[in-house]
Amino acid sequence: MIEVKNDSELQKMREAGKVTAAVLKLMTELVKPGISTLELDAAAEKTIRSFGATPLFLGYYGFPGTICASVNEEVVHGIPKKDRILKSGDIISIDTGARLDGFCSDAAITLGVGEVSDEAQRLMDVTKKSLYKAIRQVKPGKRLGDVEHAVETFAKQNGVGVVRDYCGHGIGRNMHEEPSIPNFGKPGTGPLLEKGMVLAIEPMLTAGTYRVRELDDGWTVVTADGKYAAHFEHTVAVTANGSEIFTAFE
Repeated sequence: MIEVKNDSELQKMREAGKVTAAVLKLMTELVKPGISTLELDAAAEKTIRSFGATPLFLGYYGFPGTICASVNEEVVHGIPKKDRILKSGDIISIDTGARLDGFCSDAAITLGVGEVSDEAQRLMDVTKKSLYKAIRQVKPGKRLGDVEHAVETFAKQNGVGVVRDYCGHGIGRNMHEEPSIPNFGKPGTGPLLEKGMVLAIEPMLTAGTYRVRELDDGWTVVTADGKYAAHFEHTVAVTANGSEIFTAFE
């Protein structure tokens, strides 16, 4: 059952989205060679709390950070660390969220650190474009499979892997609500989208195999072949005529 939000609830989610957007905008300014992922995490927490919001990820099932900081072959759930120092050529996926006035927002970006390889830049570009391909399918009368298929089709056209073990989700009072939103699917299938539904759509694509494994820390997920991964995400509402991105900052 996908919850439909009323106008008041959507406004609260819109405000929560502004908090997460502010954090990701700040990350684009801070990510550079020499900074640690723990420093990024501290800056993200400070920003979220400055809005009177609370970090959505911190303490979630015991997760120790405000952001997931996933570097290079790390797909998702990378733990921020003092000794994880970014260097030129790295790419970093930063996933974060905020809770404000009882409602949640969730978004992610992947950024290059200094000068990155053509392969890494291409993967980031394809992953970001696949997100917007999916968002263009978000409108009343479309089905969830149309959204999922948009990511898969664009990824396959560009020869990159589509992570199958992790997916997007509905969002509202809780970070994870119905439905699950994998990045692959058949068009014309799945739940019918209607005004007031809110989705966290998040392509996770790889430069090699789609297969992943979890590290011994119980959180960090990496590509099975050690190749780059990229991750982009927005919190998106279905509107009367299309969609609205609550976490946009560009």
